[in-house]
Amino acid sequence: MSGHGSSSEKGVNTSLICQENCSCGGSEEAAFECVDCRSLQCVRCELELHSQERLKNHERVQIGPGHVPYCDNCKGVNGDNGKRHRSVVRCQNCKVNLCQDCQKRTHSGGNKKKHQLTLYSPPPKPAEVNTVQSSVQPAVQIADETKSQRAKLLEKVSSFLLVDENEEMQIKDEASFVKKLSCNPDQLLKVVSIFGNTGEGKSHTLNHTFFMGREVFKTSPTQESCTVGVWAAFDPIHKVVVIDTEGLLGNSSKQGQRTRLLLKVLAISDLIIYRTHADRLHDDLFKFLGDASDAYLKHFTKELKATTARCGLDVPLSTLGPAVVIFHETVHTKLLGSEKSSESVDRLLLERFKKLSRFPEAFSSVQYWGTQTLSPPTDFRGLQNKLELLLDNNATRSPRTPVVIFKALQALSERFNGEITGELVAHSCFFPDEYFTCSTLCLSCGSGCKNCMNHLGEGVCHEAKHRCRYSAQYDNRIYICKACYEGGKEVIVIPKTSASSDSPWMGLAKYAWSGYVIECPNCGVIYRSRQFWYGNQDPVDTVVRTEIQHVWPGSDGFLKDNSNAAQRLLDGVNLVAQSVTELSVKPAKAVTSWLTDQIAPAYWKPNSLILVCHQCHTVFQDNDTKHHCRACGEGFCDGCSSKAAPVPERGWGLAPVRVCDVCFEQRASYADIVEAELEEEEGRNLARKVGEAVTNTLGVVVTAIDIPLGLVKDAARPAYWVPDQDILSCHNCQREFTAKQSKHHCRACGQGVCDDCSPERRPVPSRGWDHPVRVCTSCNQKPGEL
Repeated sequence: MSGHGSSSEKGVNTSLICQENCSCGGSEEAAFECVDCRSLQCVRCELELHSQERLKNHERVQIGPGHVPYCDNCKGVNGDNGKRHRSVVRCQNCKVNLCQDCQKRTHSGGNKKKHQLTLYSPPPKPAEVNTVQSSVQPAVQIADETKSQRAKLLEKVSSFLLVDENEEMQIKDEASFVKKLSCNPDQLLKVVSIFGNTGEGKSHTLNHTFFMGREVFKTSPTQESCTVGVWAAFDPIHKVVVIDTEGLLGNSSKQGQRTRLLLKVLAISDLIIYRTHADRLHDDLFKFLGDASDAYLKHFTKELKATTARCGLDVPLSTLGPAVVIFHETVHTKLLGSEKSSESVDRLLLERFKKLSRFPEAFSSVQYWGTQTLSPPTDFRGLQNKLELLLDNNATRSPRTPVVIFKALQALSERFNGEITGELVAHSCFFPDEYFTCSTLCLSCGSGCKNCMNHLGEGVCHEAKHRCRYSAQYDNRIYICKACYEGGKEVIVIPKTSASSDSPWMGLAKYAWSGYVIECPNCGVIYRSRQFWYGNQDPVDTVVRTEIQHVWPGSDGFLKDNSNAAQRLLDGVNLVAQSVTELSVKPAKAVTSWLTDQIAPAYWKPNSLILVCHQCHTVFQDNDTKHHCRACGEGFCDGCSSKAAPVPERGWGLAPVRVCDVCFEQRASYADIVEAELEEEEGRNLARKVGEAVTNTLGVVVTAIDIPLGLVKDAARPAYWVPDQDILSCHNCQREFTAKQSKHHCRACGQGVCDDCSPERRPVPSRGWDHPVRVCTSCNQKPGEL
């Protein structure tokens, strides 16, 4: 191939281009001239060519300023006894280097006389100095000067512990991170990290690749791992944060946590080195990288995007995963692809991944670099050159400030931390989902939560992949309004003792009479358990559909079904007693009045409309009793309705019942009464049922109110309430309860609190309390509806 280059100054060579295309494609600047290959070569091509056994003894010259290349036209000609001539000029138009004879022969014609020619400095005479030595000497001097400058820059570089073996960040803020790195906070950096099995020489590799052999990262000849946790150091020459990690397959009691830590480091890296010293590439290498790729895409990409948005970062953290370089050092075996020169190494790597059903899709590239060490020390020059080329490429991963690097690692540490239960060491996957997903299990079915770790901090509730099963212990069945569901909405409804429009004690009276109620926010009251005398259908068959939900530890649980009337009635007595105390109203008369209206015949005047006696017009007071005449249905005082007479025509049978004085005087004969009774048999039966229901209902209510409050609380305690005997101190202020100090239950969380920690009253619809009830200060501070 022809050499390419340009010169801006006569007689001075500033750039010579590689004449080989095995690695760079003939596009990179030449660094060597091989006497035997008779070509200029870049670093990559020189290493690839001369790593072959048959070419490794070639004589090579390092190119420096003022180097004069051989003539391109006569280098392969055997004339003049095969002697090769140095170039005298370079034709800028033809892009070739020419000796004096070739220049005369090719550029003496009229077409090429006007070509721009640049003169090279005349080559030294053989007697004065050897050609190879004259070319090498300036390069050696420059290399020594550069090495000295780099060594001076690296004098004060030291490593520091970034994350310990328990995944705890040892650097607490951005300022401390920048100070530890000893770099400018506005400097744009990249991150290089290294992985591999324990004892593979990872720390040694970093020391020689980035720090000229200085022991920045500690090495040790002992059997114990020399690196525990994650260590970092700043390379001021390449402007990179170098991270050393703990080796795989080490002797650790928390192998799962330490493996998870490696993926956090991988996620913030721009370039990772997988170091292996085995003579052959093991399957573990490909499994590790493949599993890391899957975990990165499944768990880390979303979190890194969220961190970008949350922190307002200008540089995206998750556009694409890092580039991977597999650094393979062998002793007795040949390097990968050395026997199959026609087949690319990249293809061989992909075939190994595919064979193990692993696909490194998250990585921007996966490349291979091998070196055979027949006698120490290891040659790291090829790895250095490859890493420098990858670091210079900003097409997929851009450099960023140290603050951005720290925030990314901090976000991942906060999200993915905590103990890994069961320690899945024998798992077939290096990074199983259990390392990164919530470890909470459903109490009812045992299914695990599928969300990321610590998702509750962002207000995301637990979710499971599988449907739950019903558990009588947790009663995890919920009701959904069927009408709303058919209309495209999913509205959860809760069975409760009263509707939201009922007053507390009036709701209890309704509950005692007509059973529990199911109320929909959109449709209103859709069901009462004892709405009819007989034939009441189950709500599941009519107005609601059921779903089984998961029960997560620490959740509020589910409200119990209200089909147990006695328990629900007692559960409401506390509310009635509290309302009576606060409102100073005796519930007995109000409940009796309401129940009377509910079961009263159609001809009775409602209690709410009876303000004065129908006969004497005496105004009724709050404590006065209102009586209904069974004949006319009007309301009277006790004095104007003291008579009793049979009223069979109204369905009251032959037994004397209360009537007013006027109706008593107008009663018909006994014979008429018997005839009317036969005609009104159905009405009599209904009246008997109503009378019996009134007696039973009022008896339950009055009896319940007369029960001592302590017994009522114990019998009526909802499932989510902490039992009184288990409450030893206030849940909020931790003050111990004494015999004289009352224990109160927060209606929202069910915890026991003192009076000072529960002064507020709020409705708790989720628990079936539609009216203001006692809540603790913690629940009262929660936004929205309880």
